[in-house]
Amino acid sequence: MNLPNIILDLIAAQSNFDSKAYAKCFSESALVFDENETHKGQNEIKKWNEKTNEMYQTQLEVLDFLIADTTIVKTKVSGNFEGSPIILKYHFELKDGKIDSLKITV
Repeated sequence: MNLPNIILDLIAAQSNFDSKAYAKCFSESALVFDENETHKGQNEIKKWNEKTNEMYQTQLEVLDFLIADTTIVKTKVSGNFEGSPIILKYHFELKDGKIDSLKITV
């Protein structure tokens, strides 16, 4: 798979429910937009990921991706939530080898 290594690292961290490694994939000032909430910086992103791991035990499977100005990864997301699995798009903006922005959409 020809995804940037930092995105592969993020997917691996999620597979291992490793919120610390997950947060380290982001820049210090990164933004994550998910479920109408914004999480800013590695500390908030780590706390958000810990919460979602505990609640949903989310697993990601990459279905497709497009690399252009941003990287869009189409995923099948499964876990302990109503409607699982669901297809979501992860919109990544990368900067200096880190994720600077992530927006998760349907």
